[in-house]
Amino acid sequence: MLYAQLHLTLPAWIHEEVDAERRCPDAESQVALAIQLSRRNVEHGSGGPFGAAVFDGEGRVLGIGVNRVVPQNCSVAHAEMMAFMLAQQRTQRHRLNEDGGTIVLATSAQPCCMCYGASFWAGIDTLRIGARAEDVMELTEFDEGPLPEDWSGELERRGIGVERDILRDHARDVLRQYSQLSGQAY
Repeated sequence: MLYAQLHLTLPAWIHEEVDAERRCPDAESQVALAIQLSRRNVEHGSGGPFGAAVFDGEGRVLGIGVNRVVPQNCSVAHAEMMAFMLAQQRTQRHRLNEDGGTIVLATSAQPCCMCYGASFWAGIDTLRIGARAEDVMELTEFDEGPLPEDWSGELERRGIGVERDILRDHARDVLRQYSQLSGQAY
């Protein structure tokens, strides 16, 4: 029998971590939330060391995500993908900015090649990043996959602003903590 339904979940602790009415009005508070989610995911052993959050132009949280690849047996259950799916479900829009509003994706680490591609289709206007891909590959066993040489320029040519190295040291600390605690890929 082939299954005709998907069911992906975030860990139960997430409800206590993020208030649905929370506002993060600036880049630092948005990336701080993504890093906080990544840290809690490591501490709870509920997935890999990655967190993401989608915000509207006023800093309201539309969706959140943490890496759930191994617990969900699903290679696309990356933090960014989970955050996109929740925001899309909440707004009932597959392209989040289709109503003209501004959409921000904040990540604890630079998106891998899959999440990079999904960012085009999800309809984000700004990508805010903590750790760099080279930090991920230096501090963990993850391979972030092939990206265009000028990946940030390609996003910007498509109208997506890129802001890097926001709270980078804090994001690197989570990657280091993950490697010290488990060393296994989620």
